[in-house]
Parts: sequence; C-alpha cells; structure tokens
Amino acid sequence: MSSLAYAVAAAAVVAVAAVILASFGRVPICACGDVKLWHGVVMSAENSQHLSDWYTFSHVIHGFAFYGLLRVAARRTPIGFRLLAATALESSWEVFENTDAVINRYREVTIALDYYGDSILNSVSDIGAMTLGFLLAWRMAPRATLATAVALELFVGWFIRDNLTLNVLMLIYPFEAVRRWQLGA
Repeated sequence: MSSLAYAVAAAAVVAVAAVILASFGRVPICACGDVKLWHGVVMSAENSQHLSDWYTFSHVIHGFAFYGLLRVAARRTPIGFRLLAATALESSWEVFENTDAVINRYREVTIALDYYGDSILNSVSDIGAMTLGFLLAWRMAPRATLATAVALELFVGWFIRDNLTLNVLMLIYPFEAVRRWQLGA
C-alpha cells in the first residue's frame, strides 16, 4: 500500500469519527461562534472547543505512546500502517471520550466541572496532535521522546494542575486530595 493510500485511509477514519461525533450532537465548532488557534483557559465553557488547548499536549503524548507500542507490537509492518492504526486508536478514543457516560464521569471526578464534550473541530485537531506526536517519535531517539513526554507532563501539570497522567488517574481512581489540589485548595 502506498503512502497516499495510508493517508487517504487515515483521513477516512477521522471523517468517520467526525460523523459519529456529529451523531452524538457534538457541535462542529465552539458554540461561541469563534475558531481560535489556542484557548488557554481550562475552567471555561470554551475549553476543548477550539483548535488547541492545554490538553493538546496530552494528545501529542498519545502519539508518542502509540508509536512506541506499535514499534514493539508491529515492528515489521510499514510505518504508514502503524500510523493508520494509531489514527484509528485515537479516533476511537475521541468518540469514546465524547459519550455521555465519559462526559458525566469527567464532571463527577475531575476538575472539568462544566465539561460538555469536545467540539468536532477540537476532536479532529486532537487526532492531528496525536499524528504529530507519532511522527515526532518516529524521527526522535526513544530517550528524547521519553524526555519530551515527561517535560510536557511536568510543564502542563505545573501550569494547569492537570495533565495526561492526572487525567487518567482521576478518571480511573479519583483521589479527593488530588481533586482539591487541582482546584487550587
């Protein structure tokens, strides 16, 4: 399969995810009517509605992780196939993350009190951020990729008191002390 064929297949996967998200009632763009390159206010109705936000860094790390996992699990498959598989995984996550059950879970146990799901634009951009992370990991040395992931986690954690690690922890096994810290208490 050619690189173009993998790219077309990946675009089709993203398009299917967007259609599914639309069927869930997710808005195409922010209900505010704006499309911003960056929205940096975590506790606002516009979080997860624009092209990028603090959680974009988590999706770059998803790309690092998917590259690493697929490098081990499918080393002999073409890089285009591995990127397609990573795109399918990330697209599946975006659909799952935007189900009512997961949105309600975010509201119950994380700092995302006013979270009502991602815009379709944000979800598609998150998949793009994962793709960027995957491609960076493909070109970077494994130690550099790991160091970058740790640096991103620390950077985002310091600025917004949340990151991929804390997000997963709080979704799976919430700690009230962590939640209070995240809320600034």
